[in-house]
Amino acid sequence: MNADLDAMLSRLHLPTIRRLHTELALRAEEEGMSYRTFLEILCAEEIAHRAETRITRSVRKAKFPFLRTVEEFDFTFQTSVRLKMLGTLLGPDLVSEARSAILSGPPGRGKTHLAVAIAYRAIQNGFEARFTTADELIGTLSAAAAAGHLDPALEPYVHPHVLVLDELGYQSYAPDAANVLYRVVNDRYLKRRPMIVTTNKPLAALGQLLHDGDLAEAILDRLLERGTHFVLRGRSYRTRHLKTEVTSDSDAA
Repeated sequence: MNADLDAMLSRLHLPTIRRLHTELALRAEEEGMSYRTFLEILCAEEIAHRAETRITRSVRKAKFPFLRTVEEFDFTFQTSVRLKMLGTLLGPDLVSEARSAILSGPPGRGKTHLAVAIAYRAIQNGFEARFTTADELIGTLSAAAAAGHLDPALEPYVHPHVLVLDELGYQSYAPDAANVLYRVVNDRYLKRRPMIVTTNKPLAALGQLLHDGDLAEAILDRLLERGTHFVLRGRSYRTRHLKTEVTSDSDAA
């Protein structure tokens, strides 16, 4: 009978119930567990396993350079942003209301950490995300446009519920940078799919950076219509140890 049950559970694609039912049945007999409780436990374990599997698969598909959470962000060090300021970016409203965000500031202020954390929270909330650098996106789409294949090349950047565009302004870009970036931003805007953008440049410098002031303004207009701009200031996470080391050296001298 067990062999038949295992085969049926396998056919129904219930691997967790198949793995646990024998052990739980013994426990149910010992504890006098009701049939309803027995079934509820098995179903809850199956649901939990599927959710964990989906998150793992979605994180891998997102292509994050590293995984960071909001809980790991040091708001006591980076005081220019507060957890409550992130508001709907951490809930389902990020996607349902298309709440884009631009995180700007010098290097080392935690912009990429926050961007990844927001996208990861979206995955936990049941959505799909994709991470890319501005250099990768613009380079890929510029090459596709030159080859006459821009539309299919846009799909990986337009399809996910949330797109993280990291390090806008860290590199110099091709002359058509504004054109291809506008296509991504506009297509996502029309589909009401949010973006999280990080940049080390002031927003006023975007036109010069992308070689087209009008398109840069149109890009910002679409990102910020339902979005928020956060400016991260203060000291760099990467060099926060230097003051201590210099002090120690001075004391030793």
